[in-house]
Amino acid sequence: MKAIDLFAGAGGFSTGATMAGCEVVWAANHWPDAVEWHRRNHPGVQHLCQDLHQADWSQVPRHDMMLASPCCQGHSKARGKEHGNAQHDASRSTAWAVVSAAEYHRPEIIVVENVPEFVNWQLYRPWELAMHALGYSVAPHIIDAADYGAPQHRVRLFLILAQSEHPLHLQIPKGQHMPARDFIDFEVGKWSPVKKPGRSKATIERVEAGRRKFGDRFIMPYYGNGSGKTGRSLDRPVGTITTRDRWAIVDGDRMRMFTRFECRDAMSFPNSYQLPDNHKLAVHLMGNAVCPEPVNQIITAVREAA
Repeated sequence: MKAIDLFAGAGGFSTGATMAGCEVVWAANHWPDAVEWHRRNHPGVQHLCQDLHQADWSQVPRHDMMLASPCCQGHSKARGKEHGNAQHDASRSTAWAVVSAAEYHRPEIIVVENVPEFVNWQLYRPWELAMHALGYSVAPHIIDAADYGAPQHRVRLFLILAQSEHPLHLQIPKGQHMPARDFIDFEVGKWSPVKKPGRSKATIERVEAGRRKFGDRFIMPYYGNGSGKTGRSLDRPVGTITTRDRWAIVDGDRMRMFTRFECRDAMSFPNSYQLPDNHKLAVHLMGNAVCPEPVNQIITAVREAA
């Protein structure tokens, strides 16, 4: 089965599809860095670096499955979604590229990934009606990556669109959660004292609260809410990997942020997946990606059900 990947980013969708036995033949993104690292990891794929609003779909190879992860920032609670914000409005509009590509190519299956708030978009219903008009049934699935092979809680919406009369609702058995300790290496990274000069009072208080609950070794968000006040056990999956450094590891009187490779492993990319040496860029690429192992299981289930 041949697949294309719209808004391909670092390549999570493409990697998961390849794991599921698909041949990814084309991938596109507007961000040059993402296209470059997708190319390095998927050298046999035809790449396009372009705003997909202007794509010429006649130049895209024939395919059986379309994968698409349109921008989520305009829908996400973390980034805000107020109306009248030009950046967010443009972000939300990327979903129409999926309709445009589907109208031209009519692949048998389309899998769209986004945040769950995507279905609350004011234009979601017209978007869905457009896909119905093209002959697609639409089946929404809310997936937590931790249930399907990634050591990370990352809740995302996967829309399964099929050229069928009835929606394709998948039944994928949930697996055992993988703990964060499986990918954390205490022998690497740039450690610093917890109480180094300049460390904020709030950070030290979070560390002390984590010690009381979990002992000497645990993880915690370096900023934000959620587990920020109590820390998080190493025996649980980590919380969502974001596009900037978020998760810190505490080991006794020292602490450090996740390495870029730990972010990669938390996303369930294979350990052979190449990342840039630039830590900030690598973390951004990973935090913006789709988790490959859940995609593998989703596409495998789609192929079995179709």
